[in-house]
Amino acid sequence: MNNKKKKLKVKCPTCKKETKWKDNPHRPFCSERCRTIDLGAWADGSYSLEAETPPDFEETE
Repeated sequence: MNNKKKKLKVKCPTCKKETKWKDNPHRPFCSERCRTIDLGAWADGSYSLEAETPPDFEETE
């Protein structure tokens, strides 16, 4: 039986490049660059979700 452990690899969410999981300081990203791109997308609202106003919500001025 082969006792070698498979090294887990994942796809970077930003560039889709395959990258190792273990000992990767940027995981799940492949690099600091991809990590920063993702952070920028969060900061500018690219990942926002639309929400409906609850029916019992009243705006007051």
